[in-house]
Amino acid sequence: MKTRQFVMRVAGAAAIAVAVAGCATQSNSSGVYSPGQVQREQIVRLGTIETVRQVAIQRQDSGVGTLAGAGLGGVAGSAVGAGRGSIIGAIVGAVAGGVAGNAIENSADRRPGYELTVRLDDGQMRAIVQEADEFFQPGDRVRILSRGGVSRVTH
Repeated sequence: MKTRQFVMRVAGAAAIAVAVAGCATQSNSSGVYSPGQVQREQIVRLGTIETVRQVAIQRQDSGVGTLAGAGLGGVAGSAVGAGRGSIIGAIVGAVAGGVAGNAIENSADRRPGYELTVRLDDGQMRAIVQEADEFFQPGDRVRILSRGGVSRVTH
């Protein structure tokens, strides 16, 4: 019975971690600024969109999906059999749950984006990837806002 209580506690902690991690995503949008970027001067360059290519932006894997899946899979697997069968079921369930949780987290953390190639007014070319939160097409006049290695394209 003590093993089952331990597994339940692990599953509960994993569920809490999933809820907390869901709130901690960082945006790659041209319209979202972090508190550290507010009221900071940026360099502004003007140009014209040359090409727009759709891409997928994969956020960093937090590992929460793997942990939550392993915890839930272990709980479910431990219900199979008794004695050693229960232990083997918990191990198999934890491994399978971890694999499934990782796959779910990876697919949920993928956002649509654009790779924008811009010809600046001075003739230089720049390519910037950002979330697809604003529509762009070749020929659009745009601004590139840059500071500290971070650039964003806006109309």
